[in-house]
Amino acid sequence: QSVKQQRRDVEHILIDGGSTDSTLVVAEKYGAHLSRLISRPDLGMYDAMNKGIESAEGDVIGILNGDDYYPAADILDKIAVVFDNEQVQACYGDLLYVDKVDSEKILRCWRAGEFTTPKQFYWGWMPPHPTFFVRRSVYKRYGLFNLELGSAADYELMLRFLLRFKIKTVYLPEVLVRMRTGGVSNATLKNRFRANRMDRKAWQVNNLDPYPWTLWLKPLRKIGQWVHSGINV
Repeated sequence: QSVKQQRRDVEHILIDGGSTDSTLVVAEKYGAHLSRLISRPDLGMYDAMNKGIESAEGDVIGILNGDDYYPAADILDKIAVVFDNEQVQACYGDLLYVDKVDSEKILRCWRAGEFTTPKQFYWGWMPPHPTFFVRRSVYKRYGLFNLELGSAADYELMLRFLLRFKIKTVYLPEVLVRMRTGGVSNATLKNRFRANRMDRKAWQVNNLDPYPWTLWLKPLRKIGQWVHSGINV
C-alpha cells in the first residue's frame, strides 16, 4: 500500500530515557494517540533515536525531539506527498530556532537549500537533521546512528546516506520544524575543537576525505542563519 493511501495513518512512538519527572504523567494524557511508549534508560539521544527507528513499522520515519514541534498541522501530509514518488528515499526542509518561552520570537533560520551535488558536503553544507525524513528501508539497508560519533552522529548518518550511498533526496522549501532554544550558545573554543574532531571522524568511518577547509566551513556557514528575512514561516 502506498504512502499516499496511508497518508493519515501516523504511528506515534515516544521514547523516554526512564524519566523520573512528570514526562510519563503527561504522556498518559495522550495515550490514545501513542502507538508505542518505550521508557527505559538509554545511552543518550542517538541511542533513543535508534530504539525508535528499530521499533517503527511505518514506511517513512521522522524524528521529533523534546523541544521541537511542527509549525502546522499539515506538515506530515506534505511530507507524505513527497514520498508518493517511490524513487524518493529521503526528504528535508528548513528549520527555525525559536525562543524557549516565546515561540513566535525567531532566533535563527536554517534555510537548507537544494541538494544538487554531493560536493556540497565538501563546502560545509548539511541539511538540518530535525527536518530529515527517511524511508525505513534506508535505515535497514545502510544502518542506524553510530553512537561512537557523539554529537556528530546525525552529521555522520547524513554523510553516509547522502554522500557515500547517494540516496535520492528531495528538498521541501519551507519550515518543517521549529526548535525551541534558550537563545544562548554554550559553544566554547574547546567544544568547537572537540566537535571538529568528531566531524572529521564522521568522514573517516565512511572512507571519505574532506577538503582541508571543509570542517571549518561547516560551523562558519551557521553565521548566515541569524539573517532570516524572507523565510516562509
